[in-house]
Amino acid sequence: MEFYNKLSKRYDELYGKEQENKFDVIINNIKLSGLTLDIGSGTGISKKFFSTVGIDPSFNLLKKGDICAKAESLPFKDKTFDNIICITSIHHFNLDESIKEMKRVCKDKILISILKKSKNFDKIRKRLHEEFNLEEIDEEKDLILIGKVNKF
Repeated sequence: MEFYNKLSKRYDELYGKEQENKFDVIINNIKLSGLTLDIGSGTGISKKFFSTVGIDPSFNLLKKGDICAKAESLPFKDKTFDNIICITSIHHFNLDESIKEMKRVCKDKILISILKKSKNFDKIRKRLHEEFNLEEIDEEKDLILIGKVNKF
């Protein structure tokens, strides 16, 4: 997290437009209603597009109203959120623990993007398809997975 703490003041300048482009793709493919958790929210770019509660382990990236927490230990009661979004951050998580927590706190829709150049891209993609009912959208730098928390 030290990298992101140091980068925090310039994050939006460096990556903001790229993240906004991903959200443009997303909003054209899914409608989210209800309470949404943004895991790995960074500077809160998702708030421009959705009403979200954001968590991020990098305190310096967080904006007012977001929570410093990790995906592997979400500080919320079971089924608190209608939706979860996780944009270009899952490659930083312990995959099994974060999936377990996502399933625990989410009632309905899940939207995860995987950085294509991540060294664990294939493993992450396969594991997410094992756990969730997902459709794929190919974006320039990420693969966007959209679907339901419950497989059946």
